[in-house]
Amino acid sequence: MKDSLKPGIRYEHKFVVPPTKTVPALYPESPEFQAMPEVFATGYMVGFLEWACIMCIKPHLNWPQEQSLGTHINVSHEAATPPGLEVTATVEVTAVEGRRVTFAVSAHDGVDVIAQGTHERFVVDKERFDNKVRDKRDRKQAN
Repeated sequence: MKDSLKPGIRYEHKFVVPPTKTVPALYPESPEFQAMPEVFATGYMVGFLEWACIMCIKPHLNWPQEQSLGTHINVSHEAATPPGLEVTATVEVTAVEGRRVTFAVSAHDGVDVIAQGTHERFVVDKERFDNKVRDKRDRKQAN
């Protein structure tokens, strides 16, 4: 991590919601999801907020050797957004404690605030993390 990673760093990220990011698209194998409205899915919205946080701190990491992984999310989903609308995420680093980075996050769709909350990410060494995941998979396959 670079010394420049500090509270107060802000980032704004924009994305036009396509039909592939709606509730029915989240789990196509679920008839229950297929019956639901075609609006921006909460699961995809969370991913969009994570994407904004990744982009916010990427210049302050030794990318791609260092990356960040989400470890906690606490957000509301306050309004439905149909496909075709542009959503904007605004994120701000509020704390850096060792390798843990905390963000205030919000998003709007040009009409309504659609999300507000907090998100935490943990900075990892990608090679070391990948090795741990591989070891876990190998242990499971050995059982």
